[in-house]
Amino acid sequence: MAKTFGQRIRELREEQDLSLREFAKKLGGLSAAHLSDIELGRRFPSEELLAKMAPVLRVEIAELQHLDSRPPVEEIRRLAEADPTYGIALRRMIEKNISPADIMKLVDKKSKEEDKK
Repeated sequence: MAKTFGQRIRELREEQDLSLREFAKKLGGLSAAHLSDIELGRRFPSEELLAKMAPVLRVEIAELQHLDSRPPVEEIRRLAEADPTYGIALRRMIEKNISPADIMKLVDKKSKEEDKK
């Protein structure tokens, strides 16, 4: 099973033998509680914080960005403003409890159909 963003951050932090407090200090005095929330998936760091984390964790920022599974909120908002059907579709998926796996199956099916054309 793939690791979550927070799990990978914790793994990288532990590889550097850093406690949450030490990590927070190296990031400019951020609170250990804030970092704990990130590792537990309750919060996500800003792009600015990601840029600070990468060198401390000795990874490229692209690796951290790749792990960030949050939906591209600004892109979704832009699409919904341009075509309200996107917002309606998202609302209906939530109301019907459609799982992410079901959505991915639908996307894969559609992609395969388009590849055949």
